[in-house]
Amino acid sequence: MLKWALIFLVISIIAGALGFTGVSAAAGRLSKILFVVALIIFIVLLVLGLMAGEALF
Repeated sequence: MLKWALIFLVISIIAGALGFTGVSAAAGRLSKILFVVALIIFIVLLVLGLMAGEALF
């Protein structure tokens, strides 16, 4: 998921440099959404991993 966020970020930067502001804004927004979703999934899995680790020890 972070791979797609990075791809959309690059698309947004290139589109912004070329003057395509609509495409740049849409790709930037999509990039931010994907990054936040990936961050939430990471935090949830981190907490679950810590809880599972405590159960074992």
